[in-house]
Amino acid sequence: MPHGGGTASIFVCVSDKIVESVIDQFRTRAEEGKRKYGTTMERDDLTFIEWIQHLQEELMDAVVYIEKIKGEIAEK
Repeated sequence: MPHGGGTASIFVCVSDKIVESVIDQFRTRAEEGKRKYGTTMERDDLTFIEWIQHLQEELMDAVVYIEKIKGEIAEK
């Protein structure tokens, strides 16, 4: 996919319902992100360090979600 400009459509034909679900979720998330932030992941206004910072924050959120789920399982 060209950086910062072009568009691409990905047509994936799979017979795996789980993979199809994940692909649909990616599409939905991309559309919501474009609406919310007015841009796509093809944006070029962030430095490498800023991208790493975003990634770190997302992973920190993931760890919090894992801890929450672990706590709920332990209570059962």
